[in-house]
Amino acid sequence: MSLPLLQRTADPSFCRYTPAEAEPLELRIPVRAPVEGEQYRFHFDMTKCIGCKCCEVACNEQNNNPAEIRWRRVGELEGGTYPFAERFHLSMGCNHCLEPACLIGCPVDAYTKMPDTGIVLHSADTCIGCQYCTWNCPYGVPQFNEERGVVGKCDMCHGRLSEGREPACVNACPQGAIAIELVQIDAWRATNAAAANAPGLPPAFETMSTTRITLPEHIDDSLRKADYHRVRPEHPHWPLVFLLVLTQMSVGAFAVLLAMGAAAPKLSFLFATAAGHAALGFSLLHLGRPAHAIRALKMWKRSWLSREVLFFSLFAGLTAVAAPAAFFGVGPVMPLLAATVLAGLAGVVSSARIYMVPARPGWNSPRTLVEFLLTGALLGSLLAGGPAWFTLAAAVSQAALTGWKIYAMRTSAEFEMKQSARLLTRTLRQHLAWRLALLALCLLPGIPAPLALAAALGSEILGRYLFFVSVVPRNMAATFFSGAEAA
Repeated sequence: MSLPLLQRTADPSFCRYTPAEAEPLELRIPVRAPVEGEQYRFHFDMTKCIGCKCCEVACNEQNNNPAEIRWRRVGELEGGTYPFAERFHLSMGCNHCLEPACLIGCPVDAYTKMPDTGIVLHSADTCIGCQYCTWNCPYGVPQFNEERGVVGKCDMCHGRLSEGREPACVNACPQGAIAIELVQIDAWRATNAAAANAPGLPPAFETMSTTRITLPEHIDDSLRKADYHRVRPEHPHWPLVFLLVLTQMSVGAFAVLLAMGAAAPKLSFLFATAAGHAALGFSLLHLGRPAHAIRALKMWKRSWLSREVLFFSLFAGLTAVAAPAAFFGVGPVMPLLAATVLAGLAGVVSSARIYMVPARPGWNSPRTLVEFLLTGALLGSLLAGGPAWFTLAAAVSQAALTGWKIYAMRTSAEFEMKQSARLLTRTLRQHLAWRLALLALCLLPGIPAPLALAAALGSEILGRYLFFVSVVPRNMAATFFSGAEAA
């Protein structure tokens, strides 16, 4: 006579299947930890994914994120023509790259690539919420949480993984489309991360993404992002708009005043100083955690943002000494002004280099630096009362650069560049028209100097607004209704 069912199932040797029916358990995580020369990575099988977004929901629940913050996202790819149309889904968290762009650019060293696992971790306690990493990552992985004031990202549920448990997304996938694997780092580098490439993704070699993607055996060449034609303006970042314009105006004014020598109007030194110091105040409004702004100086050897903070802090300190010296005519005025201008120019160059990143093709050009320098030349000349020919040359050059930029974007082979030109000439065409009209207004013969300065300032503010909202970032494929969806 057999034992009751509950007693039988309590026995560790009890099996619900006969040996003939038993199937091997599908392993979704490695049976051992990485050894030297290895690291963990994600494997995504596009042939299995059905787009149910269980992974998105599980990730949000695991990390206590609001619906609009998604550390794992599911995008859509479409291709072919009726009746042979195709649709596939692409799920992605962090790729834990071998050369993570988020880590390289961070000014406070909030990112760490763990030497034993290869997982790229982010420290919310260290983060100041500058959002620079969100511009550097070509996959859009780091997500800024306005409520918390910091960035966050997928950490491969490293706590669960260290306990031998599957990450939340891996565990929740009903199709087994997501798994964790070990990768040989040198072998992966030798292939240039070729197996991480897929339609709807940036080139994997840029950051050496480690995610292995299994593609369908026969895939249509026309397969592309479902949101291909749904490009929207980006966030304007108003504090940065005023930071850039005012710092460039201040630096330009001091450069013109230095060139004018004894003929420089003394009040202009005070106005230029006020503009520079006001700009630094605007910079704090951009940070999610402004109380910790001083940390931004930490990585000055590596991060252009840290260098910008360093040089503009030095510039502000020098203006506080040079402006009174010039106003009252005491001390070594010319050496002080020369040092001030050099520090300011270094700050402007650092500002431009912040935005010249591969993940933002519309910014990643020497045109960005030229545009910033021309802003300083135009506004600085008007603020300092510089020669009319110099102001005219700066304004005409800025207008010509705007036209050249649009032409270069429109004729580029890059999708993001073409879409930036499309935004400027369609969605944002009225803003662009006002920008150019105000630029022309400041050049009218006989226009009062204050009105010319106000028109030029308005034009450059609009120009910097367009700079931010018209850039189309590299990113993974989203869904067709990407603007309104949430996990």
